[in-house]
Amino acid sequence: MSRLVILGAGIAGQTAALHAARKLGRNHEVVVVSPNSKWNWIPSNIWVGVGVMKPEDVTFPLKPVYDKTGITFHQAKAVSLHPEGDESGPRPFVTVEFTEPGRAGQVEKVPYDYLINATGPKLNFGATKGLGPAANSHSVCTYDHAAQASKALDEVVARMKKGEKQTLVIGTGHGMCTCQGAAFEYIFNVESELRHRGVRDKARIVWLSNEHELGDFGMGGMFLRRGGYVTHSRVFTESLYTERGIEWITQSHVKEVAPGEIFMENLDGEESSIKADFSMLIPPFAGVGLKAFDRAGADVTSSLFAPSGFMFVDADYSKKPFEEWKPSDWPEVYQSPKYPNVFAVGIAFAPPHPISKPMVSTKGTPISPTPPRTGMPSGVMAREVALNVVDLMTGREKEPTRKASMARMGAACIASAGAGVLRGTAVSMTLYPIIPNFEKYPDTGRQLKYTFGEIGLAGHWIKHLLHFGFIYKAKANPLWIAIPE
Repeated sequence: MSRLVILGAGIAGQTAALHAARKLGRNHEVVVVSPNSKWNWIPSNIWVGVGVMKPEDVTFPLKPVYDKTGITFHQAKAVSLHPEGDESGPRPFVTVEFTEPGRAGQVEKVPYDYLINATGPKLNFGATKGLGPAANSHSVCTYDHAAQASKALDEVVARMKKGEKQTLVIGTGHGMCTCQGAAFEYIFNVESELRHRGVRDKARIVWLSNEHELGDFGMGGMFLRRGGYVTHSRVFTESLYTERGIEWITQSHVKEVAPGEIFMENLDGEESSIKADFSMLIPPFAGVGLKAFDRAGADVTSSLFAPSGFMFVDADYSKKPFEEWKPSDWPEVYQSPKYPNVFAVGIAFAPPHPISKPMVSTKGTPISPTPPRTGMPSGVMAREVALNVVDLMTGREKEPTRKASMARMGAACIASAGAGVLRGTAVSMTLYPIIPNFEKYPDTGRQLKYTFGEIGLAGHWIKHLLHFGFIYKAKANPLWIAIPE
């Protein structure tokens, strides 16, 4: 019997665990290590953040799911990898620190034959002074953060109902942030909710972002076919912001979030600030801080992980100029080049280069989005990696055969722009491929047949269906396999 250990139980980790357990049955062991006792459908945290949903609507306990699927669950935080074992033996293991009540603080070795790193990111609030729910801004990155943001939003609405004007600033809290899509969803849900509560006229809503222009989303923007013509996502996005009366500030790095004021620097090196009665700013992401040691106990972290803390996989990490990167430089099987029984999926793997062109201010401050790799891409790569590992564990294959390069993968995104059965709207977008290929599609970088964007009520209904469908799937309910990643 072989053992697969999966670090993390988010979208990527849960997907990998369910597919691996389904294929391996009781002949091999699947172990999930996660510091969290609950699974969170993170895309719906947006609705928690405006009070449309509650935390219990977007979460469920993990242990009952693993009990019924035969997966071993450790509620613990992975601390260090030992891919060569140690002086007691050559079997690799991961050191974990338990977080569950009754065992909190206990440290244990968890041996593995294969490892999938699906830890997701560390929310690096510390990168910007005063950023985060423990300081002077809000977040929707976790359901707890979203619930706090909803409470603060209620307080702002109460002041507006008393006749007070309020400024709400929503966007990214650092020059190297990713996940602009989450902030995009949140700002439009806030705007819609303020209209619904009858206080929109008392609110100034401002988008603050590190994007070079609206509609970049960390993907260099995209061209869309709409109404018989081709337009850039910048035009599509600007028209949406204008229609909803939302101001925007782009090309900005947040230097500090003080009580009631946000200080920033733009690409021209100019420093400015904006008053804010409420702010929700997405933090930059980093790796969770795993260390790695060889058999002798020497620290080999830098050989497995990039300085960002994300794991190296089968990508080209050479220091080529941005203009020389090719789609083929992106990973295909997400396998560690140093240890072939170790893989990394979702946000846990280190991207080889940005998708949006890197920008630096005249003062030397990087101000450009880092590559997104959440949601649908995370699920797809997790499934393919899990099935590759199953083939290796069962002896069907000697090396990974299934590939899931983001350079040959499409993605669909439905971004809520206001809730409600009849008043809700959502922006529905698809693109192919995720990594633009200007060699194959020289004019646009992507296949226009599969790249489009629309906004309407139908997208909102689909967004709700996805909410319930993916929670159903993550619970491993009957026929869960029929719901695609």
